[in-house]
Amino acid sequence: MFGGIIMHRKKVLVTGSSRGIGRACALAFAEAGYHVFINCRNSIDRLDSLEREILDIGGTCTKIPGDAGRPDEVRSMFQVISKSGTSPSTGGLDVLVNNAGISHFGLLSDMTDEEWKTVMDTNLSSVFYCCREAVPYMVSRKQGRIINISSIWGVSGASCETAYSASKAGLNGLTQALAKELAPSNIQVNAIACGVIDTEMNARLDEEERNALREEIPAGRFGTPEEAAKLVLLLAEAPAYLTGQIIRMDGGLI
Repeated sequence: MFGGIIMHRKKVLVTGSSRGIGRACALAFAEAGYHVFINCRNSIDRLDSLEREILDIGGTCTKIPGDAGRPDEVRSMFQVISKSGTSPSTGGLDVLVNNAGISHFGLLSDMTDEEWKTVMDTNLSSVFYCCREAVPYMVSRKQGRIINISSIWGVSGASCETAYSASKAGLNGLTQALAKELAPSNIQVNAIACGVIDTEMNARLDEEERNALREEIPAGRFGTPEEAAKLVLLLAEAPAYLTGQIIRMDGGLI
């Protein structure tokens, strides 16, 4: 950056980039030469650490903390992004990675209204809010990529993860519908339905549960955030004819 203006780099926003898949994505895009807008809701210390790591590898980034599940905060985030170009016509994103997400494990009958709303706001509404802000700029340029981080449980459903499964199923539907809507503008929208990735989201599992789950996976192991990030980067650079796809990355689990 020079004087707050980003020069000669493609720009990507990765929501929920303080940890896990989001962090790996931010680093992968930085290494590939993108300017990365990094975001999280609460873990500012982790965002600071990610910023230092990106700078250490010669990358550039801008921190835009905020809750992607709240429309006013998303508008504020995109105000920062819109001022990042050399002119209004360059102040937007080339790639949007909707990664922010949370899980909830428990019986449906025990779930509160607030818990349901929080999962839906974080996993699904956030994607709507971010896409709504990002799309006009992409349409004006007749190019752009939107990549949504989904889950295999949005395809097949998971017991005791009803809200999470429903939010990811909704995300898959949003992906396919928006891809059709934006294809005439040469904007590609795809989702990655991740299987069991070795992140903090799966930290609730004890070693016995991890071993049992690992035995169900034909690949014999959990995926890594770095593997997911590689696929995200590939989609950002994939042929333009690839759109509206829910791509499973699950080691053959389903």
